[in-house]
Amino acid sequence: MEQIVQEKFDLLKNALDEQTRRLWAAAEAKAMGRGGITTVSKATGLSRTTVHQGMKELAEPSRVASGVWRRIRSSGGGRKQITESDPAVLADLERLVDPLTRGDPESPLRWTCKSVRQLAVALQRKGHVIGRQKVAHLLVALGYSLQANQKKKEGAQHPERDAQFRYINEKVAAFQKRRQPVISVDTKKKEMVGDFKNGGREWQPKGSPESVRIHDFADKELGKINPYGVYDQCANVGWVSVGTDHDTSEFAVESIRRWWRKMGSERYPHATGLLITADCGGSNGYRVRLWKVALQKLTNETGLRVSVCHFPPGTSKWNKIEHRMFCHISMNWRGKPLTSHEVIVNLIGTTKTRNGLVVTAEMDMNTYPKGVKVTDEELEKLHLKRDRFHGEWNYTIIPNCSS
Repeated sequence: MEQIVQEKFDLLKNALDEQTRRLWAAAEAKAMGRGGITTVSKATGLSRTTVHQGMKELAEPSRVASGVWRRIRSSGGGRKQITESDPAVLADLERLVDPLTRGDPESPLRWTCKSVRQLAVALQRKGHVIGRQKVAHLLVALGYSLQANQKKKEGAQHPERDAQFRYINEKVAAFQKRRQPVISVDTKKKEMVGDFKNGGREWQPKGSPESVRIHDFADKELGKINPYGVYDQCANVGWVSVGTDHDTSEFAVESIRRWWRKMGSERYPHATGLLITADCGGSNGYRVRLWKVALQKLTNETGLRVSVCHFPPGTSKWNKIEHRMFCHISMNWRGKPLTSHEVIVNLIGTTKTRNGLVVTAEMDMNTYPKGVKVTDEELEKLHLKRDRFHGEWNYTIIPNCSS
């Protein structure tokens, strides 16, 4: 709409005098209805005051016809632009907005919010006669806009980051070629159970939003839940264990165990190995002793050779489960209070996509105590074979029949 108005104005502006210009702008704004004045002002460059004056004149056509309001200024008449009467204002404004690059690190706004009101006050202290609205107009003319912080910096990258990515891809392809299962695992963000506000919106009768608590204090009875997910990269299906206790390595491996018993073993009846891709930290971190000990128990029970590939530090977002399963779960329950364990399991379990993703969820009410210590003797009993390339990230745990 704004572009159409701009095209009309560009065609007519040379044929319009001062009065007909504001009358035409007012007529366009009135025809648009709500928001019309703002749209016309942006499209034509005319101030909102000018458009308002035009609408006032349209409301009294008799006075327009009598010529009472037909005031046309001579060429060059009217108030001068502030950039003409006060050329230094632009340079001072840019120093305030961007003090580090404009050479004024001692700017009074270096450590405060740079709102247009504060910028106007700072400019007034420098001797400029200016208000907040004019500051906003000048900022737009200078190419500035309101912007939020953007997450882009990942910190220091590991020198072998890309090489590890390639190694993981090659290993995944090799397992899939042999029709062996490949899973991506991780813990989703903890969630409070109860009638708390959940981000997002959903359709409700107009004016009847669902009421939730004002304060986000955890319910002592319902507590929080830890959803640990297992995503089958070959079959595009997922499993989520909804834990009510601590997120430990034993809980993580128990989630994998439940996936294998209820989904994996049926889908891969002839499997001899299992590849797990995981983050480098948390309950499934590569430095966590209990993670490896728990995996050894799993291999002994299932007879599978369990290979693990960890993503390098700071690259957890590349884990397949994040953008192939967890994101869809978050979309499925957006705007819905997670009022009970049953609601959470149902919302996760009904998550589907057009590409065929199906998710199964189950509560895990077991207790998983924190602070379980693994001794050096227990660690030595592991039947663990490290890969030649970054053995701390890539390793295989082999069934230990003697354990």
